Amino acid sequence: MPANRIGCDQFRQTLDRRAAVKVGALGALSLPNLLRAAEARRAVNKPTRTNNVILLWMRGGPSQHETWDPKPDAPAEVKGEFGATSTNVPGVQICDLLPMSAKIMDKWSIVRSLHHHDAGHSAGDQICFTGYNSGPNPDTNIHPSIGSVVSKQLGHLSTEMPPYVMIPRLLPGANSAYLGVAHKPFETQADPAQPGPFKLPNFNLADGVTFDQVGDRKGLLTRFDTMRRDADKTGQLDASDKFQQRAWEILTSPTAREAFDLDKEPTKVRERYGLMPAFDPKAADRCGAPNWAQRMLLARRLVEAGTRIVTVDLRWWDTHVKGFESMKLGFLPRWDRAFTALMEDLETRGLLETTMVLAWGEFGRTPKVNNNAGRDHYPNVFSAALAGGAIKGGRVVGSSDSNGAFPKANPKTPQDVLATVYRHLGVDTEAQYMNNGRPIPVLPSGKPIDELC
Repeated sequence: MPANRIGCDQFRQTLDRRAAVKVGALGALSLPNLLRAAEARRAVNKPTRTNNVILLWMRGGPSQHETWDPKPDAPAEVKGEFGATSTNVPGVQICDLLPMSAKIMDKWSIVRSLHHHDAGHSAGDQICFTGYNSGPNPDTNIHPSIGSVVSKQLGHLSTEMPPYVMIPRLLPGANSAYLGVAHKPFETQADPAQPGPFKLPNFNLADGVTFDQVGDRKGLLTRFDTMRRDADKTGQLDASDKFQQRAWEILTSPTAREAFDLDKEPTKVRERYGLMPAFDPKAADRCGAPNWAQRMLLARRLVEAGTRIVTVDLRWWDTHVKGFESMKLGFLPRWDRAFTALMEDLETRGLLETTMVLAWGEFGRTPKVNNNAGRDHYPNVFSAALAGGAIKGGRVVGSSDSNGAFPKANPKTPQDVLATVYRHLGVDTEAQYMNNGRPIPVLPSGKPIDELC
């Protein structure tokens, strides 16, 4: 690495450390503090691309056999209880419980030969979010997540929206590590998958001004307008510093209000994604498959409003026991409906050309069904679905063997997937950031999967 590159990154890191000290890194993470800490690096990290990403994180590890790599000709103990269905792309089959996805296969593609070495949930999270192995505590990042790297290099796409958002809250692997508090994800906390009113969290704004105990979404919008007028009259906005003012503008701007107001969506659109919690209050508990469809809709609204990368928690695909039952009654129908709704929604709105969608989990499942009608953790081969941006639909990259046990052709790694996403966004994967005096590259290995483009 040239000396001038390292020197520049040392300078940037110094700015980040100073910013972190200024905001009080040990304090509660709030939007004003995120903005304050980010200010120091804004001048040298100007956005260069308009692309964005929705990362659909299928935590728990979806089975390759029951999703995008069925084995209809394998022995019963490998094939499982489901069959395969032909898609609208000749020669490509997926699980027969995904008929809606099959009809739009020409809009999205599959990588079937992914693999890594760790069968632990959080350890797999770390590999897939950062490209690096986990440390002694897999729940804690020792390397920054893809979202934090995007925040570091590219900053805000829109000054009215955070660059990196988690729906609804932080996951193992998704944190900022040594990049600092400025590049942590902005957690919505509010969860549209839950029954009842959709509430924003208590953001710490100017002294005496908080969003606490807000009511339903319509009440929230009224409160936004009222608080803005009251603050202007009392001079609270003038008294707060520029970071508080910027946070205020984000949270009360028309862009932010539109993004978080799901009631703006026509009922038909919301129902197209899947049952809304208000209509089905028990949906979150059925078969262990939360009704995360509305989280996916919120992700679309956020990227449309100007967020660069949104990670959506779609847990919990950990199908050890009665796996076929939970997949049939819960996960697969909901996934099929919500995923295809997202794809159609992005395309209709003209967002699919700039928004890459990546759907995957931390590993796959064992090729042989266990004694509890489920499958266990298995990192030796798994699949991912990608669409949008430069990704061409209807492609299948790599293959697994006849039992779905190991890559057979064109093996790929999580680092290759991350490199593909980084290229879409315009992130320099050769950039290095200082950690304890050592320059650490964005990725330790991997190259973009050109076969998808």
